[in-house]
Amino acid sequence: MTRFLADENVPQEVIDLVRQSGKDVTWIKEICPGADDDTVLELAYSEGRVLITFDKDFGEMAFLRGKTSVAGVLLLRPRLRGPEYLAGFVAAVLAQPIDWEGHFCVAREGRVRAVPMPE
Repeated sequence: MTRFLADENVPQEVIDLVRQSGKDVTWIKEICPGADDDTVLELAYSEGRVLITFDKDFGEMAFLRGKTSVAGVLLLRPRLRGPEYLAGFVAAVLAQPIDWEGHFCVAREGRVRAVPMPE
């Protein structure tokens, strides 16, 4: 089962719904609030967790550093809406039959694109 690490920018409502659905998700805000991006990537990699984030910088960082930087990245790019909408959006994305590990994924309404992480 894929394990996830949610960036600090992911709302509490999303974390709650993901956990209720049975997914293993750790939230930076609970374990290391204020962590810089390098620390977040290191934690995701060391724990073998796919990073869930709204921050485009992680894609660039992961591709520059390759597979040894992170187990995978799920970049969320929904339309700006309230936390309840975002929670439903993320739940629908995570319900997709995608191998999150080893991939950089971009999720938009109605579409998830998965690209293998570079060697």
